[in-house]
Amino acid sequence: MNDLAAWIGEIFSNKDLVRMGHFQRVEDRNLGLGWIYYGLARLLRGQRQAVMIGSFRGFAPMMVARAFQDNGEDGRVTFIDPSLVDDFWKEPEAVSAHFASYGIDSITHHCVTTQDFRGSEADRAITTVDLLFVDGLHTHEQARFDYETFEDRLADDAITLFHDTGSRKLSRIYGAASAYNFSVIDYMADLRQRDDLDVLELPFGEGVTLVRKR
Repeated sequence: MNDLAAWIGEIFSNKDLVRMGHFQRVEDRNLGLGWIYYGLARLLRGQRQAVMIGSFRGFAPMMVARAFQDNGEDGRVTFIDPSLVDDFWKEPEAVSAHFASYGIDSITHHCVTTQDFRGSEADRAITTVDLLFVDGLHTHEQARFDYETFEDRLADDAITLFHDTGSRKLSRIYGAASAYNFSVIDYMADLRQRDDLDVLELPFGEGVTLVRKR
């Protein structure tokens, strides 16, 4: 695999990978919040399991997968995205080729919603989650469903990251007829009321909130 600097150059050669609110900057190959995703995953040493929900072109899943591969300890990434924005994640062979073109071989993609994934054979095979990344449909209700689907399997040192938590805004990513309002920020307010969780917002880009069990 290419060294990290060369690999970052490959990431920035794809304009679609530096979109969607992760606070990247092309001019100096600054991964923005990608440094956080990569760094946190590097801290999770050993055979670790990440679950990544939603991604436009795979930026966050690849940051975590690259970190696991650099750890050299067989970490795995389960990536859940039903490909509702467009058809990018519809063809399994094309998905595998996309990740392989960046030297990533530790991501398993499931082209379903979390609702359809829940209770499946693949879901039952996941006994412990070390890193959970929630970036699917950006509503209070869906963020809650995504989190609660895996909450009882979070390891004691697990990290959960919610993306797009900085504000409420109208999104037309699924088309004008399917426009909806982001409300993940409201679910973060709910989590802050829980005595068993630490909740820290990073106000960069569209916002990322880190949640950990106390």
